[in-house]
Amino acid sequence: MAARESWIDSAFRSSRVNEVYFFMKNEYVLVNYAPCTTKDYVVNGPLPISSGYPSLAGTVFGDVGIDCAFGCPGTNRAFIFSGDLCAKIDYAPHTTNDRIIQGPMTIAQMFPCLKNSGFDKGLDAAFESTRQNEAYIFRGRYYALINYAEGRLLGTRLITEGFPCLANTLFESGIGAAFASHRYSEAYLFKDQYYARLYFTPGATNDYIMGGIKCILPNWPSLRGILPRKNSGVNPRKHPEPIPEQPQCFMIMN
Repeated sequence: MAARESWIDSAFRSSRVNEVYFFMKNEYVLVNYAPCTTKDYVVNGPLPISSGYPSLAGTVFGDVGIDCAFGCPGTNRAFIFSGDLCAKIDYAPHTTNDRIIQGPMTIAQMFPCLKNSGFDKGLDAAFESTRQNEAYIFRGRYYALINYAEGRLLGTRLITEGFPCLANTLFESGIGAAFASHRYSEAYLFKDQYYARLYFTPGATNDYIMGGIKCILPNWPSLRGILPRKNSGVNPRKHPEPIPEQPQCFMIMN
């Protein structure tokens, strides 16, 4: 299979403070992202996903890649997605004692609330809310807010409706990867060679971009020489196509 150049396909924050897992096709790197500084550094990797996560060897997540993920705060657990498949894992930080808790199964099986929503076909990015058991999931120009513990869809919107500060930016048409910071209501958004730090406001639309949209490499010294990546995994799917209109369930969104 021909090598393809890739940036960051997905990410999720670790239970270890200021650490984040970045996934690039079928590889990953663990980074201490040193919030608000350029003192970030590599903790481990880059490595094949199947080497760092033996439980994922022989699965689509290890062989093809992870195109979306989000963690479960206060635990060592995360949801990972590849195409229309997902799994819940215990990622056992700084060890290779990871295990699959649920799955692999389709997104619709894991989250019946997403069946026929468009989000069951695959996700581009996600990050945890500061509200307990809630996460933002993104596909193309749309996003949804879910309660992943209760399996409830809380609403869907265009990205620009829920996050007005992203209007007229490269993120209005989709987000390539994201992770929630360990600091307050902040999230990092990525798309190709660019990133932004987002201050988000659950239940409101007072969000704003902190410091503008920037190039990754000048501001993430740890990723120089790592990105862009040329590896043999296939980026499963990023989703520019629109999702059909959803039922009127917007009242408690952001």
